[in-house]
Amino acid sequence: MENEINRKVIDIFSRHNKELPAETPEKVKYYAGFNYVRIDKDNNGNKFSAEHLLKYAQKCHYIVRVMREYKNETVLYNYDVPNADLFKFIKSFQENTLDGTIIEIDKYFPDDLA
Repeated sequence: MENEINRKVIDIFSRHNKELPAETPEKVKYYAGFNYVRIDKDNNGNKFSAEHLLKYAQKCHYIVRVMREYKNETVLYNYDVPNADLFKFIKSFQENTLDGTIIEIDKYFPDDLA
């Protein structure tokens, strides 16, 4: 179900970039330099549970691919980052603790979001 929600959100943004048709119910908004869409309910029409989402988030982790130069060659480093440490990990690039270019962030999550 998470993949279906993600696909729908990505589809909304790609349609937004090509001008949404007037009858589209989703509202793409802009704040702090980013486009976003608020999701109020899951695909079954149920409201989200904060407790359930927080438990879900604790199980998530990310594989962050970072491009770096090593011995005059371009290489990729794959970091396994728990959800709770994702912002700390990204901030380490800003503080120059880690260097390189983030190429991709893949999310690994449990199957039971709803």
